[in-house]
Amino acid sequence: MKELVVISGKGGTGKTTLTAAFAALAKNRVLCDADVDAADLHLLMAPKIRTRSDFKGGSIAVINEDKCTECGLCRELCRFDAIGENFVVDSIECEGCGVCVDFCPENAIDFPVQTCGQWFVSDTRFGPMVHARLGIAEENSGKLVTLIRQEAKKLAEEKKLEMIITDGPPGIGCPVIASIGGATAVLIVTEPTVSGIHDMERVAQLAEHFKIPAMVCVNKYDLNPDQALAIEKIAKEHKITFLGNIAFDPVFTKSMIDGKTLIEYDNNSTVATEVKKIWSGVLEHLH
Repeated sequence: MKELVVISGKGGTGKTTLTAAFAALAKNRVLCDADVDAADLHLLMAPKIRTRSDFKGGSIAVINEDKCTECGLCRELCRFDAIGENFVVDSIECEGCGVCVDFCPENAIDFPVQTCGQWFVSDTRFGPMVHARLGIAEENSGKLVTLIRQEAKKLAEEKKLEMIITDGPPGIGCPVIASIGGATAVLIVTEPTVSGIHDMERVAQLAEHFKIPAMVCVNKYDLNPDQALAIEKIAKEHKITFLGNIAFDPVFTKSMIDGKTLIEYDNNSTVATEVKKIWSGVLEHLH
């Protein structure tokens, strides 16, 4: 079983749009949206939810008024000023570190695990999909990413499907690390800007650190051809497989407005041909 994770050093490079196009081109695949902090692959996949499960992660302190003697030790120890004058914990300020729980002399502080979001197994017109929705301002997204990737692998094994296509989060933080660990390869989608180059190099270093083979493509390359050439040069210097360029074309936006992938909306367009070429390159390096 192969897993391709599509990532980017920054948001807005077209990562999800390209992942959706790959979904239309691939065969025998499971789709996985690991960008749980801002999941949007479902907007193009229109999934029909088959199973829905709560995701629990992290805890918030709750003071038991019947046991509390208001000694004030918890307020002294809390570095986040989450405990008010009335000895009620502010759930927004509480970081869930557990210091107050461990040091309370009366054992008056409970530490219940919180429901942070939900994860889903769904059916789409391109096959099964595992995705999630993290609650507003909730944390532990790295754990949720790991969970849905595990469920995607189970689903692929059960249905004997050959590939998992994962829409990863942007950046280089914990959710990205959770999304690429153990993957067959990553495809870095970048754009021809100074920040695009900088962030591409950072995420490429992350992939190299975890020994994950990396490929790169440039979206909207014709907005700045010189920068696109610079990206290709940097990729070769770092021994990253350069798969090609995709031109800027309003057809991408039109297809999204219509709720379709680029391949469904206009399979004969120039950019569709460019995306197919990149997909062929992906398949070549996955096998």
